[in-house]
Amino acid sequence: MAGDPDPYIFFSDTLPSDIRFLPPLANGLLGWRVYNNIMHMGGVYNGEGGQCHRADVPCPLAVKVETEEAAKHCYSLDTNTGVFTHTLSLANATVSQSLYSHRHYPNMMVMEIMMVRQVASEEPITVNLVSSFTPQSKDIVFEPGPDYKGGSHILGQVTTAEFPGGPCPTVHLIWSYVPSTLTLAPDQSEGRWGYLLILANTLESAEASFDEGLSLKATGNLRPSHEKAWKELWLHSRVEVTGSESLSKALIGCMFYLLSAFPSIHDTSSSFGGVSPGGLSNGGDGQDYWGHVFWDQDIWMYPSIALFYPKLARSVLEYRVRTIDGAKDNAQKQGFKGLKFPWESAVSGREVCPEDIYGQQEIHINGDVTLAFQHYLYLTEDVSMFSEGQGCQVIWGVADYWVSRVNWNPEAQQYHLLDVMPPDEYYYSVNNSVYTNTVAKFSLQFAVELADILKYPAPKEWKTVAEHIKIPFDEGSQYHPEFDGYIKGHPVKQADTVMLGYPLGLPMTPEIRRNDLEAYEPVTDPHGPAMTWGMFAIGWLELGEAEKAQRLLEKCFKNIQGPFQVWSESSDGSGAVNFLTGMGGFLQAVVFGYTGIRVQKDCLAFSPLLPNDISELCIRGVNYLGNQLDWLLRKEEICIIVREQEGGAASVKACDLQVVLKASGTQIPLTPGKPVTFAREPGCIRKLAVSSSCWPL
Repeated sequence: MAGDPDPYIFFSDTLPSDIRFLPPLANGLLGWRVYNNIMHMGGVYNGEGGQCHRADVPCPLAVKVETEEAAKHCYSLDTNTGVFTHTLSLANATVSQSLYSHRHYPNMMVMEIMMVRQVASEEPITVNLVSSFTPQSKDIVFEPGPDYKGGSHILGQVTTAEFPGGPCPTVHLIWSYVPSTLTLAPDQSEGRWGYLLILANTLESAEASFDEGLSLKATGNLRPSHEKAWKELWLHSRVEVTGSESLSKALIGCMFYLLSAFPSIHDTSSSFGGVSPGGLSNGGDGQDYWGHVFWDQDIWMYPSIALFYPKLARSVLEYRVRTIDGAKDNAQKQGFKGLKFPWESAVSGREVCPEDIYGQQEIHINGDVTLAFQHYLYLTEDVSMFSEGQGCQVIWGVADYWVSRVNWNPEAQQYHLLDVMPPDEYYYSVNNSVYTNTVAKFSLQFAVELADILKYPAPKEWKTVAEHIKIPFDEGSQYHPEFDGYIKGHPVKQADTVMLGYPLGLPMTPEIRRNDLEAYEPVTDPHGPAMTWGMFAIGWLELGEAEKAQRLLEKCFKNIQGPFQVWSESSDGSGAVNFLTGMGGFLQAVVFGYTGIRVQKDCLAFSPLLPNDISELCIRGVNYLGNQLDWLLRKEEICIIVREQEGGAASVKACDLQVVLKASGTQIPLTPGKPVTFAREPGCIRKLAVSSSCWPL
């Protein structure tokens, strides 16, 4: 219906009482929570080791528009365009303030004010611009710089490097002067004002960005260039449901905030600093995990983004490659070989976790990083990431770490991993965490596979350890205990063992999968982190129990804080904000759960199942081997369209994409641009299979 509100725009006539839930605006480099007097820049941290945190940078756009006359207020976040707008409706005029982090020019943030007369009048209209900005920071010692083309300028350097002898980043701020009032003259029907904020590491970059902003402003292309960049992003991905308004809004919010944390798809700077649980807008000293990068990036946020955006996926892998030296240092300090990726990472890759035990024992991070690389190769066949891009050094360095970290148990004739902390952080110094051992096994197997592709002589120990590492299993109860000595029924913090089925893909019978879910669901902390229930939902969807999955997924709605779909880590509103990790788990439950999509070595498998209250699921832009796949799932049918890529459809033709109905063996070719529709068959697992001729090596 023409009058239906746009689900991509979140409206409210009031702001949240808790300022933590004001909407964040980010573009992969700059992050800011609207109206806050501080912002952050990717890669700019202050403090050594465990004291390292995102450096607070003062924000000149911390401005509120106020009027002497009573006004009706409306606040909106348009996720189509990444613009937050405050609209004031007066008796004779409308005033709007728009704020955005520029999607195409990452060093730039913008504030725009517009006043429009609604009634002819000879009276001027004046608004107050109330600023909370001060050019100071507890993390950076600023000094004034010379004004630049009408813009104020300050510069400074963080006070403490991440590690002894390390660099202390410099930042330059150049911004347009913001007056305390604006007036629409009696002879004006409308007025527009634009204000630029530039944040960069060098004066040259700051001045160039300010010049670009002035040019865009002069040609009227400042906001259009930003909106065009968001439009391009959304053309590559849509995840939309019909039947549940709350689910629809949640999915849109998840995609918007996750995409905001990643760089532009045109960014070639190789300066991406990773994704932290609270995103770029948060993470100051003592807040939101200090802005550090955890496994949250690689396991929770990355998979859904990688499914749509290979370039953004690669930026995550390149971030890990840039931290290899730090990972090598971590391993050496622990007395092991290879690479030990930090539990908490900043720029260097050295461990910056405030508490040593996590960095020492939560070693599953190594396997989590490897899984992201493996996922990328199977989705793209981009071998260059592993050769020229040095991804192979990550995979092989992790394999060497596992070989040096395991202990041989002669009685069991197995390799053990001792004194570890599993993802369930309620336990530590345990032996043979089933999750840790499984990711170790799979990352060793992938190291062997990659060595074969790149014609590298793999050490025989990689295969030997992979074949003989212990995967704990209770034969009597037919389930996986979380670790050696785990007592069934004891409380757990979060999804751990249930992740063996997804995302790890450990082969097991449906009975064992069910037993794992039933063992851990009732003892999982109901106040634990938000991403957990998405993993349980995926497990139940695998077993065909869509309604049970939906009930678990709905638990996540308690973590979504209105009106702008901002997530808190815990259901009571506490913990990290804006909790991208929870969004990642929620999004995976839909994108990988409802569709059953699994990224495998030789195919993209799928087994769709929708709960009763979802009549339709549309997923646009799945990028598989360079082909754009659009999915439309309904109760009775599935429609898949292969979209032609720019420059022709040769890749589709060469790859001979097919739908394989496994139950009947029927093969239906997929023609670019032509939908394929077929009825659901009970027990039928459908696969997008690729002929062996597609594999380039």
